[in-house]
Amino acid sequence: MSDFLLEIGCEEIPARMIDGASQELQERLRGLLKRERLEPAGAITHLDTPRRLAVLAPSIPAAQPDVTEQVTGPSSQVAFKDGQPTPAAHAFAKKVGVEVGKLEKVSTPKGEYLAATVTRKGRTAAEILAETLPKEIAALYWPKSMYWRRRGEVFVRPVRWLVAMLDEQVVPLELFGVAAGKVSRGHRIIGSEAVTISKPGTYVDALRSAKVLGAAEREQVIRKALDAATRTIPGARWREDKPLLATVVNLTEFPSAILGSFDPEFLELPEEVLVTVMRDHQKYFAIEDASGKLLPHFLAVLNTASDSDGLIRHGNERVLRARFNDARFFWKTDQKQTLRERVEFLKHVTFQKDLGSYYDKTLRVQRLASWLSETVRQSGMAIRPGVVHKAALLAKTDLTTELVKEFTELQGIIGGLYARVQQLDDGLKPDAQEEIAKAIYDHYKPESMEDDVPRTIEGAVLSIADKADSIAGMFALGLVPSGSKDPFALRRQANGIVKTIAQKQLSITFSELFSSTLLMYRGSQALSKFKLADLDNAARTLNSQLRGIAVYQPGPEPRVIGYEGEDETAIDLALFIRERATFYLRDILGIRYDVVNAVLTADRDSLQDLIARAQAVVRVVDSPDFSAISVSFKRIKNILFKGPAVMWQLNPRNPRGEFDASLAEPAEIELHQQLERSKSEILALSRAKAYSEALLKIASLRPAIDRFFDKVMVLCEDPGLRANRLALLSDLYMTFSMIADFSEIVTEGKS
Repeated sequence: MSDFLLEIGCEEIPARMIDGASQELQERLRGLLKRERLEPAGAITHLDTPRRLAVLAPSIPAAQPDVTEQVTGPSSQVAFKDGQPTPAAHAFAKKVGVEVGKLEKVSTPKGEYLAATVTRKGRTAAEILAETLPKEIAALYWPKSMYWRRRGEVFVRPVRWLVAMLDEQVVPLELFGVAAGKVSRGHRIIGSEAVTISKPGTYVDALRSAKVLGAAEREQVIRKALDAATRTIPGARWREDKPLLATVVNLTEFPSAILGSFDPEFLELPEEVLVTVMRDHQKYFAIEDASGKLLPHFLAVLNTASDSDGLIRHGNERVLRARFNDARFFWKTDQKQTLRERVEFLKHVTFQKDLGSYYDKTLRVQRLASWLSETVRQSGMAIRPGVVHKAALLAKTDLTTELVKEFTELQGIIGGLYARVQQLDDGLKPDAQEEIAKAIYDHYKPESMEDDVPRTIEGAVLSIADKADSIAGMFALGLVPSGSKDPFALRRQANGIVKTIAQKQLSITFSELFSSTLLMYRGSQALSKFKLADLDNAARTLNSQLRGIAVYQPGPEPRVIGYEGEDETAIDLALFIRERATFYLRDILGIRYDVVNAVLTADRDSLQDLIARAQAVVRVVDSPDFSAISVSFKRIKNILFKGPAVMWQLNPRNPRGEFDASLAEPAEIELHQQLERSKSEILALSRAKAYSEALLKIASLRPAIDRFFDKVMVLCEDPGLRANRLALLSDLYMTFSMIADFSEIVTEGKS
């Protein structure tokens, strides 16, 4: 058994790319070793810095184990003619390295064939790694790559050295013209130019002595250095910022920290501006007092041991002062024109080349947000429609400001800050102006599943309207997310809509939201570019796909059987919405995947309803009666949709498809009577959102359902009886499916 080390040394890798590439390299090595039967005895570890990606696999076999296998050749009829071996037999014997006389005959389902028992000697680990690793390394995904030797050879940055070792032995591989060896490199400034690795087990210590630390150790060093520097200011603390900390960890190999200061007069600028300049542009940590108020100091992380003469600190202070001066200048310049005056400027800012300008988007979002406000108000929730209307008009105007042009990360935030300090309308009450400012400030939220939703209902409505407009417009153009490609961040925006509706408990249905959004494009020049044939038909398709009980057609994607002539683009949009709702229920709320599938097969339109039904099913899903109902429901569904009969076959003596008791046997009548007695109660409980009680009522039908299937042959020869029984099962199916498709529930012994 030998320890294996691979280190790819190159020019500085962008910090944001390191973690993903390191994870992929580990997975590729793990997969390679498993495929080649060289699995390590322990876990694969890694060491990553801006200048290297390294992986260590402990105790891998020196060679593959030998494999004895039976190889099948040509059939006996082809291999022998008149009892003599044919050229086919000789060719097979030569291929497997066995004399013709030692070939065996084996019987197979296809007849008698020649075979040979062959022992294949395992290849050495060094040979396999030298052959396969260059291909695995070259296949690593990078958001951006470059070439420096010849076209076709691309990597994130030029490769300068390579270490590949099995214990003390060098693995003879080559990558981008660089041959592997035992020599690594230390820190660029304070470390050794060449670091000889005696064996993989000494790699980490050898780099540490050359002033190169692993990521976990670098983070610990940075935290201690930030704490030590902050303690020199009484009552101060550095502001925790995990994304920034992860960035500086990947920017350094041997970090330290310095404390800098800036003129307190800059604190007159909004904190959001100052922190953005420090964090996003300079990678500085902000310092605050015990109450969270910003102090005129900052912390910078260095990729060197110290700054004993203060030159680095002075340089960082000078750069930050210039950036703050720019920000102050832009702030003052922007105040010369109000947000209301900037609305006209949006006509010259392109939203998307086929969807028009941000002015066009503003008018659509304003109409949609006003409609949503009325919908929310009618549901009984307090909302100020006037605030939403004004905020929607002004939400995108900060895109024309100098401050957002310089600091694009602040879009939305700057609009909210300007709305707070500018005169928006004569006679506008201060509390209304504050609510407008909050709605504009928050309307990009949430930008991820970890981000907070908007603080106010008005901000939530504006956020949903803005995101829905983007999603509907892009889908209408055919710009649908595919695989890992989502250039317009439509998944993220849809996730934001779902999270906002859920956390604000808004009574907004997906079908009404997106059908109304599409209809806002009526009369727009963008219609000529749309893949949609008809806006009204697209809206109708969304209603059909999201509201009805799902009867899925076979195929790779679940698809609801709707009406003839449904719009394909709208179907794609409905599936996309379903996918995002599934993600939220399963991955964010942690609801079982089979329960999620079950409730999504019923009405998928109201997220609040989906969550309530899923939580109710979770509460009863493991009870014996419910498990039995799930099995019976699957049987009902198979009979209605997958067998020789279908649910809409009618009894010619009863063309409406209703159950006719005069044709029924006792078990049928019993089930029908119990269903009729329970149906109204189940419907009433469902309308009242008392889904747990409704499910218990459904479970109480188990004995009657069991007796029905014991005593009654549904698919009998008599077409009248068959149709009558199908009508009963159809009624049962439709009643149950209002809450969930119980056939999706995984019960014990069912896969």
